[in-house]
Amino acid sequence: MNNLENKNIDSEGINASQKKESSLSNLKYLIVGIFFGIVFVKAEIISWFRIQEMFHLQSFFMYGVIGSAVAVGVVSVFIIKKFNIKTLQGEKIEIQPKDFNKGQIYGGLMFGFGWAITGACPGPLFAQIGTGATVIIVTLLSAIAGTWFYGLIKDKLPH
Repeated sequence: MNNLENKNIDSEGINASQKKESSLSNLKYLIVGIFFGIVFVKAEIISWFRIQEMFHLQSFFMYGVIGSAVAVGVVSVFIIKKFNIKTLQGEKIEIQPKDFNKGQIYGGLMFGFGWAITGACPGPLFAQIGTGATVIIVTLLSAIAGTWFYGLIKDKLPH
């Protein structure tokens, strides 16, 4: 097996994950996103009150949701590694080891404080906006600005 076959690169030198998809084929992502948004709303995962209950240690509900997601992730990664699962395009899934640094603690604390103050995690922001909580647009714009600012100063921060 030569190097091109091993990396699943086609004759044009393009990796399958880098190929452009048509607008119509991107429709599947919109459908899945809408489905997840509906699930988030129905399960009250995007509820400001549920998030406040979690941070006030008044309810186990959100910890159960997050814990279930972590458990599914752990089992999924184990299965991917154990059975050498490939992507739908046939590419090998490579999970790179991550180095720990103290900036992750500071970043996690800032993320948690922002989550507690706004009652919004970045994932369900669009679902919250979709339910009519348009004030969350401020949180979305703030998240975008914070990401942009981090990208601007990233090289100057200790890593």
